Amino acid sequence: MTDLSAFPISAKWPAQYPDWVQLYSLPTPNGVKVSIMLEEIGLPYEPHRVSFESNDQLSSEFMSLNPNNKIPAIIDPHGPGDQPLPLFESGAILIYLADKSGQLLAQESAARYETLQWLMFQMGGIGPMFGQVGFFNKFGGKDYEDKRPRDRYVEESKRLLKVLDKHLDGRDWIMGERYTIADIATFPWIRNLIGFYEAGDLVGISNFPNILRVLQRFLARPAVIRGLEIPK
Repeated sequence: MTDLSAFPISAKWPAQYPDWVQLYSLPTPNGVKVSIMLEEIGLPYEPHRVSFESNDQLSSEFMSLNPNNKIPAIIDPHGPGDQPLPLFESGAILIYLADKSGQLLAQESAARYETLQWLMFQMGGIGPMFGQVGFFNKFGGKDYEDKRPRDRYVEESKRLLKVLDKHLDGRDWIMGERYTIADIATFPWIRNLIGFYEAGDLVGISNFPNILRVLQRFLARPAVIRGLEIPK
């Protein structure tokens, strides 16, 4: 049995199954990327809830794993060389799990790098911009009288949606017929934008029928249905 006692985080969130991947997360758009991925590839894992209400993400135990104090993070007890591997940043975790499992990321060069470019499109564009829209539409920013900051992020979000919608025209998934980590990274953010952030009308989501079509395919996947609720 793997000994994870060298990781301070295991003192706050003890591992019941230390030979499984340990997931430290919350059901946010970034968090569910990894729970969905783990459900899709069938790798045994143990989820631990990092509560924002009690500022768990700022605890010394969590920050020993991720100094950037953001979820998700993992420890794979059987990483490269069969040594424990701690890892943070959702995009990096998706790539690692895809390579470890041999699933949802092509190994051949062209398709692999095209998938990674769309993963980076989400990480550098969709995630940050949609998050700002959420702040200015639903949270503290909604009370600002000056709507120019909100409108700036709304317009950039519309532009990103237009790029994605055009790309999806005639495609089942971002990579065509192949479902990949690019979809797992992207569609939780689309769901959150029009659901939790209540910004569907604000960004004119009905103008992007290809996105809505693929979103429904994504949300119907059994692994997605399960992953969206993890950790409980």
